[in-house]
Amino acid sequence: MAKFQNSYTLSLFIISTLLVQAMGDAPWEAGSATFYGDMTGKETMQGACGYGDLIQQGYGLETAALSTALFNNGLTCGACFEIMCVNDPQWCIPNAGTIKITGTNFCPPNYDPHFYPWCNPPRKHFDLSMPMFVKIAQAKAGIIPVQFRRTPCVKQGGIRFQLSGNPNFVTATVLNVAGAGDVTAISVKTPTSNWLPMSRNWGQLWAVGGQVPLIGQVLSFQVTTSDQKTLVFNNVAPGNWQFGQTYEAAGNF
Repeated sequence: MAKFQNSYTLSLFIISTLLVQAMGDAPWEAGSATFYGDMTGKETMQGACGYGDLIQQGYGLETAALSTALFNNGLTCGACFEIMCVNDPQWCIPNAGTIKITGTNFCPPNYDPHFYPWCNPPRKHFDLSMPMFVKIAQAKAGIIPVQFRRTPCVKQGGIRFQLSGNPNFVTATVLNVAGAGDVTAISVKTPTSNWLPMSRNWGQLWAVGGQVPLIGQVLSFQVTTSDQKTLVFNNVAPGNWQFGQTYEAAGNF
């Protein structure tokens, strides 16, 4: 058993290392960044990705609302980015390095000529939490030019599924996804059913109708991320699972 666990741990380490190397070689792109809210980060909670309380769910304040060009109708929710302030010596903090954030919210476009078009297509813009913005630039800058790239998400613990709905319509919000971070497909099954594909409602909220009873059944999940990796998480929710509860799997990407 110990030999199997050591081999499994080594395999996960190798996969994680390769993923970090692959995403670490991602090209830098030009974009811009602002911040919203204050240093408490309260305004960043309950975002368009459906994660709810970001502190409680483990995302903290290392987050951003993504412009239309980055948000991809919610499919980019959960993706992680590395960002640095560039080409603005007046406002960039010298030698600040980079920050890493998770996309958890949507920065909607605004076509009113009296307002700033920062999040309008085709701009690639990050509306950061204030605590993250001031790590790389002075707060009074307002908006800064940045360079950014995708980076692997590093999360503590297993992938999580927050269940809600009703007996005829079950939804799962997928949380704490490591690796690529953004989920592109989910299926659910019981011990007596086949895999049932779930449809994405919005953000990272996925749903399935009641063609197979899920209430009172042990639930397993199959998850695919944007890098085409698929993992099966067996027996995540026990037979007595409840709506409104979050269940953590034993593994992660």
